Amino acid sequence: MKLLTHNMLTSKCMKAVVTGYPLTIQARDVKVSEVEFNQDFIARIIPKVDWECLCRAAEQLGHLEDLPKATPDNYETDLEFLKKAHHALLEIEVINGDLVCPETSRKFPVTDGIPNMLLNEDEI
Repeated sequence: MKLLTHNMLTSKCMKAVVTGYPLTIQARDVKVSEVEFNQDFIARIIPKVDWECLCRAAEQLGHLEDLPKATPDNYETDLEFLKKAHHALLEIEVINGDLVCPETSRKFPVTDGIPNMLLNEDEI
């Protein structure tokens, strides 16, 4: 599961959960792999990303490195920033672990990079 995917997942469809975001990552296996850099894609996805959540997720995985705490005003043309964002969003991947709901502590397993967000009948 790439951090771009994590940034958009929530458990708010669970009974008694108001926000369910952001999910905490408890990773057992993390892989960093090279992905082709697409400047236009990264520049267009940045406005949709919860940057604070991305930084927290990268920190939970030990990959915060020099990721800035906020997006710069001129991020569309800041190649260095876009490459750092690309690395965090697309190259860091949780292979096995759990995503934890911040309100209920319910764990959602991540197996072979795929988060299982299916709910039990009594959780709906």
